[in-house]
Amino acid sequence: MSSSDRSRAVGVKTYEVRTYGCQMNVHDSERLSGLLEDAGYVRAPEGSDGDADVVVFNTCAVRENADNRLYGNLGRLAPKKAGRPGMQIAVGGCLAQKDRDTIVKKAPWVDVVFGTHNIGKLPVLLERARVQEEAQVEIAESLEAFPSTLPTRRESAYAAWVSISVGCNNTCTFCIVPALRGKEKDRRTGDILAEIEALVAEGVSEITLLGQNVNAYGSDIGDREAFSKLLRACGGIEGLERVRFTSPHPRDFTDDVIAAMAETPNVMPQLHMPLQSGSDPVLKAMRRSYRQERYLGIIRKVREAIPHAAITTDIIVGFPGETEEDFEQTLHVVREARFAQAFTFQYSKRPGTPAATMDDQIPKEVVQARYERLVALQEEISWEENKKQVGRTLELMVAEGEGRKDGATQRLSGRAPDNRLVHFTKPGQEVRPGDVVTVEITYAAPHHLLAEGAVLDVRRTRAGDAWEKRNVERAAEAAGPTGVMLGLPKVGAPEPLPVATGGCGRD
Repeated sequence: MSSSDRSRAVGVKTYEVRTYGCQMNVHDSERLSGLLEDAGYVRAPEGSDGDADVVVFNTCAVRENADNRLYGNLGRLAPKKAGRPGMQIAVGGCLAQKDRDTIVKKAPWVDVVFGTHNIGKLPVLLERARVQEEAQVEIAESLEAFPSTLPTRRESAYAAWVSISVGCNNTCTFCIVPALRGKEKDRRTGDILAEIEALVAEGVSEITLLGQNVNAYGSDIGDREAFSKLLRACGGIEGLERVRFTSPHPRDFTDDVIAAMAETPNVMPQLHMPLQSGSDPVLKAMRRSYRQERYLGIIRKVREAIPHAAITTDIIVGFPGETEEDFEQTLHVVREARFAQAFTFQYSKRPGTPAATMDDQIPKEVVQARYERLVALQEEISWEENKKQVGRTLELMVAEGEGRKDGATQRLSGRAPDNRLVHFTKPGQEVRPGDVVTVEITYAAPHHLLAEGAVLDVRRTRAGDAWEKRNVERAAEAAGPTGVMLGLPKVGAPEPLPVATGGCGRD
């Protein structure tokens, strides 16, 4: 009997959450899972593919073809719902905030539509839809509760998101997020630090401060140095080994933040700084409140203060009106900044944004050609920058699920302080996600590093203990009400199985 069948047999309802989009959506989905479990649901097994009592879509309105993808997935679930009495489907997130009643009109089998500001209402809306036997559409226009204050089921036992603000006060012409997430609203510093301390007490050793424009934190209270003060306060939390943040905006990136990064030992030497374009005219058309020289000036200051910092970015190619000269300016910034990695996007229209109706939309073939040139240049730089890591001795936090070939290669994977991905030789002793290993880098590829020699040191951590405890609990949960334990999962390649004496096997 499968886990789903066993759950149904004892009257337990299952759920599945499907997440699209940014880190904020990932964070929200952890809260949606926590809310549903708080209401008595249990998570459906991996690979359920809609075989759950409640399926929740946490949507994005920024990604290309987001609406087509949603309605396609909803269409595939319609026959499953028709054949399963009591099944419910909910749609939340940015696309729900934008489309509202349209979702129920296009997919009348959807039970609940909720927005970005009222994710805490999901269990109530599901119950109301069940009792009233009609779709519930509730879109709050302002934030009801910070996501971090809601129950949670975190995907990682050793690393956690911590929301410090929601919304955005910028008006970038290509972005619809401010219209869907609202104006920036900052969370109280004391609440943020209290949550971090509670997470550390549970075994978390790495946190990522999260906001649409994270370094504008403090605008609500008129303190322009609030973000740097928050970083320094994180440095005083015992047991917190790594602090990261995403995503900052060049407009608000001030010298006090650079100083706090350089002077706070647990703030990692990593910075994700969206560029979008290297052309001043395009930046103006995008309504980005900085220019090329301002951006490169920040990069220079960061490198002076933190020489080993890995800097990553976002770049949009083919924004309306972008000329070949404009594009060359973007390539110039890429050469000057020498990003460790760049997340590159071809511009595509987003309904509801000013850029969607601008003149001089760039032909698709031109955008594609520029995109390929940019990717080729960045690949070359990424590889050159990674080669500089060869010979360095680094402390890695062992990661879970980041090395697709780990089992076949007898390797494990981890993240360096600067967030570079490193695959390393599996040591003889047990190593768990959240533990820390010391390795020497021996080889560099454009998107990862290798440490092919013996691991120099293994440090078991409270974060590793937390991972082990969580997996025991989830193994028991997966076993269901019978109480049969499935055993503790191990990291890396499994131990060899006994020789099969009959039946069938699979690779």
